[in-house]
Amino acid sequence: MINKYLMIHNDIVEKIEAGELAFNSLLPSEHELKDHYNTSRETIRKALNLLSQNGYIQKIRGKGSIVIKSKKVDFPVSGLTSFKELTTKMGKKHRTIVHELSLVRPEQHIQSQLSLSSKDFVWQVFRVREIDGENVILDKDYLNKKFVPELTREVCENSIYEYLENDLQLNISFAKKEIIVEEPTSEDRRLLDLDGFHNVVIIKNYVYLDDASLFQYTESRHRPDKFRFVDFARRNHV
Repeated sequence: MINKYLMIHNDIVEKIEAGELAFNSLLPSEHELKDHYNTSRETIRKALNLLSQNGYIQKIRGKGSIVIKSKKVDFPVSGLTSFKELTTKMGKKHRTIVHELSLVRPEQHIQSQLSLSSKDFVWQVFRVREIDGENVILDKDYLNKKFVPELTREVCENSIYEYLENDLQLNISFAKKEIIVEEPTSEDRRLLDLDGFHNVVIIKNYVYLDDASLFQYTESRHRPDKFRFVDFARRNHV
């Protein structure tokens, strides 16, 4: 049998997604919800905490719980889709802001991620991704100069993958991905709209060409309420 707090959570989610509880409106108070669902205040608090964790509400001290925008972008974990391709497909208003583009010798951490030496060069690209007027992704890209001899700010503002495939004729083949959740850094808080959020979802990408050459390492740092990380899996009998 489903736990009472999960039932309450699911009921409120349905009302938010159906528009019965409007974005930016206040939920009823804990006392009113307790009476409505005929349960304890502790159960209501569990349901509200889960709603907050899942990005449906923002709890504001002294005010209560506010419904926040909850329609998430499906982010295909197993695919290799550029930000431009993803947001264009979803019909989202988007913008890329380049905060850094430089050709540098890699620090030790990047050397280990890309299997490089201190004598090699990498393009270091930091970009903020804006969706519907909010800064929700910080992409930190490192590309081996051996494979990407030139890179411009204009390319980085548009689509690096379009440039690599169409202009440089590189065949991007596959990626190894790692997903972790961490507390935001001071850089995350400076560049992203993270008021009220205590975690960021980080996807680390190791991207390879069709000859299995590792040419790119990326840390894509996401605000947790905007994305639903999805995959398709088929059961294989062994």
